[in-house]
Amino acid sequence: MHTLMTLTAVALAVTAMMPLSATAQPAPFPADFTTREIATNGTTLHVRLGGQGPAVVLLHGYGETGDMWGPLAADLARDHRVIVPDLRGMGLSAKPSGGYDKKTQGQDIAGVLSALGVDRVDLVAHDIGNMVGYAFAAQHRGAVGRFVLIDAPLPGVGPWEEILKNPLLWHFRFGGPDMERLVARRERIYLDRFWNEFSANPARFSEASRAHYAALYAQPGAMHAGFAQFAAFDQDALDNKAFVAAGKLDMPVLALGGEKSFGLAMAEVMAFAATRVKGDVVPDAGHWIMEENPKATIALVGAFLRASP
Repeated sequence: MHTLMTLTAVALAVTAMMPLSATAQPAPFPADFTTREIATNGTTLHVRLGGQGPAVVLLHGYGETGDMWGPLAADLARDHRVIVPDLRGMGLSAKPSGGYDKKTQGQDIAGVLSALGVDRVDLVAHDIGNMVGYAFAAQHRGAVGRFVLIDAPLPGVGPWEEILKNPLLWHFRFGGPDMERLVARRERIYLDRFWNEFSANPARFSEASRAHYAALYAQPGAMHAGFAQFAAFDQDALDNKAFVAAGKLDMPVLALGGEKSFGLAMAEVMAFAATRVKGDVVPDAGHWIMEENPKATIALVGAFLRASP
């Protein structure tokens, strides 16, 4: 707890020195949101909660935490019960030594929903969150109403082997104890690579956000957990192939890609795993959709979730 308080104080101090225009990221959640530490599936997840209505779960990806979703959570809380966990090993969630395959993490989400008494949800996911969300949906098909996946592929699904050849995805195979030693106390340098290389305009991923997330990823065990997310991809690919073989998802799916990133290729990937796929593009954005074009992202996601059945 002392470590977390120190990290928070450092992040706040850095943010306080920024110009006002730089402090918009990560945008805070509405004041009436609460947080809980929820024991689930052998670990504990940090979860933000707010709003009333049909439940929606927002799942973040690597290089960020659930904090990325503040503006979308504020919009959806007008007519939804919004549930925003930090994934296993990330943000303020516990950092166990294992369990980073996405099939296990899908069960983490199932445990959170059980603890909250929620039996049906919509899902909105980005990056690694796509993979966790897909594993949850494939294991609990009757529990998901609508599913939004944003700007990241699914291991083992569709053109996965070709995607792995992209040199920009070098980090998928980068990990292990020596790599952890290399990035120790240099987390910001490592993470800047992602925020810069995967942005249409790196300046839109603000200094305030960079300082905030770098402090969280510098926590003990956080970089180990991050590397473990990628190290699990081979197992995830095997699990996903089995999920697809059992049948494609049949709930409505919105596959969003950043205009300067995956674009409509997201829909092409999801067509291998779901039957009712709609593709769309977040304009003027790379991978970091909530930092680069939050207005368009919120509009696209909100319209899909609120559409008539």
